[in-house]
Amino acid sequence: MTQFQPGFLFPGIETRVLFGQGTLAKVGEEIGRLGHGRALVLTTPPQAGDGEALAKDLGDIAAGTFTEAAMHTPVEVTERALAAYETAGADCVVSLGGGSTIGLGKAIATRTGCDHVAVSTSYAGSEMTDILGETQGGEKTTRRDPSIRPEVVIYDVDLTLGLPLEMSVKSALNAAAHAVEALYAPDANPVTSLMSLEALEVIRDTLPALAENPRDVEARARMLYGAWLCSTALGYVAMSLHHKLAHVIGGSFDMPHADTHAILLPHTAGFNAGGTDKLAPVADLFGGSVGGGLWDLAKRSGAPLRLADLGLTEADLDRAAEIALKNKYENPRPFDERDIRELLQAAWEGTRPAN
Repeated sequence: MTQFQPGFLFPGIETRVLFGQGTLAKVGEEIGRLGHGRALVLTTPPQAGDGEALAKDLGDIAAGTFTEAAMHTPVEVTERALAAYETAGADCVVSLGGGSTIGLGKAIATRTGCDHVAVSTSYAGSEMTDILGETQGGEKTTRRDPSIRPEVVIYDVDLTLGLPLEMSVKSALNAAAHAVEALYAPDANPVTSLMSLEALEVIRDTLPALAENPRDVEARARMLYGAWLCSTALGYVAMSLHHKLAHVIGGSFDMPHADTHAILLPHTAGFNAGGTDKLAPVADLFGGSVGGGLWDLAKRSGAPLRLADLGLTEADLDRAAEIALKNKYENPRPFDERDIRELLQAAWEGTRPAN
């Protein structure tokens, strides 16, 4: 289906991207190309060893490592990382990991003005965006600013070969959520829409191949390509209902980020399919039903299907619906608190959407 629009604005893609196998070896070269020579390497605690290995490979270019990146980018962690950045005399950051680590890199970059080289090791898809979500005092706030967007993003297929299958599935569905929202965004354009549809087709066709052989290099490369498409599309359009709910549930109730996206996606997409024809191509990709087709893919792939299984209580749903309505945002289908509460109930129970 053509994505022709009679009028649109495409802002252009600003980030330099290196994609392939063995591209991790290019980190030092990219730091030098940016004119820097003292990089603080960031990771989560489980990836600390990988961060140390990268710092060793960088040699004198590495100013040290900070290995405390955490889910939902807590402000208190960012403050510790900023202190480490200053103490090390760093002039840029390298984030090696998924959304948690890349989020910390963004938080440092926007506060200091430093350049950021992001090395993505999952499919979560925050690396190409100018979006930063941070938690403080039990609430997650999200903002956008050009200073948040990394200058360079490196995708190395080899780094994804050991990504556990369960995490791969959840992360891929997280990426798919970016593509779905990019299609009905108020500022959607033909480029991001074409990227989104390509990404959804890649994810649909590649998840079964990964389930069969998680170390299939071609499947890993295609999935990483799909994740790049999703992240890029989201990086140049507005977010709507899905991301709002994911941020509310993740930030306010400390739910795992990828799991929350994976569970919510069929329900938010199915809800919005009833209010826009922009998801018609998605229905075509997923057997005639947007929400139902995405739910079927999630179930076949072994993804989580119920918010209840994450530890969210039914009583939490009332508060989540209330928080989700605090700030206005555009969405293709109007909604009220009752609509949100019903959507969350279905996601909590894990029922298959009809739309």
